[in-house]
Amino acid sequence: MKLFKVQKNVLPGFGPTMAYTLLYLSFIVLIPLSALVFKSAGMTWHDFLDTITAPRVVASYRVTFGMALLAALVNALFGTLVAWVLARYDFFGKKIVDALVDLPFALPTAVAGITLATIYSGNGWIGRYLEPHGIKVANTPLGILVAMTFIGLPFVVRTVQPVVEELDSAIEEAAACLGANRWQTFRMVILPLLLPSLLTGFALSFARAVGEYGSIIFIAGNMPMVSEITPLLIITKLEQYDYRGATALALVMLLVSFSLLFVINQLQRWSRRFAG
Repeated sequence: MKLFKVQKNVLPGFGPTMAYTLLYLSFIVLIPLSALVFKSAGMTWHDFLDTITAPRVVASYRVTFGMALLAALVNALFGTLVAWVLARYDFFGKKIVDALVDLPFALPTAVAGITLATIYSGNGWIGRYLEPHGIKVANTPLGILVAMTFIGLPFVVRTVQPVVEELDSAIEEAAACLGANRWQTFRMVILPLLLPSLLTGFALSFARAVGEYGSIIFIAGNMPMVSEITPLLIITKLEQYDYRGATALALVMLLVSFSLLFVINQLQRWSRRFAG
């Protein structure tokens, strides 16, 4: 008689799969990222600080990370609304709207940038109505925000939508029976359940916006100290064969992005504990 049931896994045991995982991550992630550190290490500390703290570079940090955070916040709000509508309501053309959400995934970034620049320019379909009211989008940081919001929206929708679909509407009815209004139901019942996935979508949207290049350069105007993003400065230094300067800027972006994502992951852990 067998006292213990031996579970057969489709994949091999922990040892081989862990070895393959580490090997794959080393070639795809760790080795390329370590090259940034080793290449930047060839600079003196004084040259490194001069490179990453130049006024033009600091201005690009403000534009890149500031607009990425704003775009992620905008996507967190409106992406949640889109996910809620797609998960809870049936309407004519729902499948088309659902497919349009994934359009930024499939659309080449250069095509997206040219399209946005054309639409929001002074004589574009939307820009011609905004500029008479003093709202200029193309060639301004606002254009960067629009581009980052466009490419980051699917990350929030696709992480929040499955959670909304799994929510039982009975919990909303129970809250209403206990006397909660709609805002109280959302804030005290729905939001804690959505918060982990919402933070995940926010982090993905932010990370995508920070590294975006193709769709931004066409609408940003790329004016130094005004609407120039850090990835563009990295490309410029590479074209000037300043590889150490380019890796120094890339290393700063990596450290800042990793720090922010670490904080967001800690918030995710706290929100899961709070929801549980």
